[in-house]
Amino acid sequence: RVTQNQTKIDAFIYWSGDPVVDREIARIQPQATLYPFGGNEQNVAYTDGSHLIISTKPDVLPLRVPLEELSLKGKHNQLNSMAAGLAAQLLNIHDDVIRESLQQFAGVDHRLQYVATIKGVRYVNDSKATNVNSCWYALQSMKTKTVLILGGKDKGNDYTEIADLVKEKCVGLIYMGLHNEKLHDFFDGFGLPVADVQSMKDAVN
Repeated sequence: RVTQNQTKIDAFIYWSGDPVVDREIARIQPQATLYPFGGNEQNVAYTDGSHLIISTKPDVLPLRVPLEELSLKGKHNQLNSMAAGLAAQLLNIHDDVIRESLQQFAGVDHRLQYVATIKGVRYVNDSKATNVNSCWYALQSMKTKTVLILGGKDKGNDYTEIADLVKEKCVGLIYMGLHNEKLHDFFDGFGLPVADVQSMKDAVN
């Protein structure tokens, strides 16, 4: 619907790694100028393993930001940063301003929000991750050994989606809630230490 109202002077920014989006782009053939991001240097925004690179103008040096300096961590946030950076470049925001924004953006409370580091343990609040898919992205972004707090109301969750990441990233699991039977049934066989708690205070303690 958006593309129906776009012309060549408009921009269509999209993740080229999404098979559904790629298929629809090929089917619709939008009139707007396409700005794909993700993947590799075939896109106008991508990562080379160490830097996020954005280049909407072939005759101008690209914007390069070290991945370690991005304020939002995780591959999904690299994609978000590419999309935001592309939009800003197309609006002629200066690269220095874009770089500073990507390095200092505070993010949203409760979404991979850094809380504190106490006795060498880094605490991260990701309480907005209320489904298995959100938990997958959070775990995927973790670079250190992780103790994962799980729980709340079961929504028919299928935990197989995060099973491999739990085995790879986690060194302990904390189940928080009244009915943790499904969590025990699925995760206890992974060989990780587990604990049941009734409150976040107990979980942190």
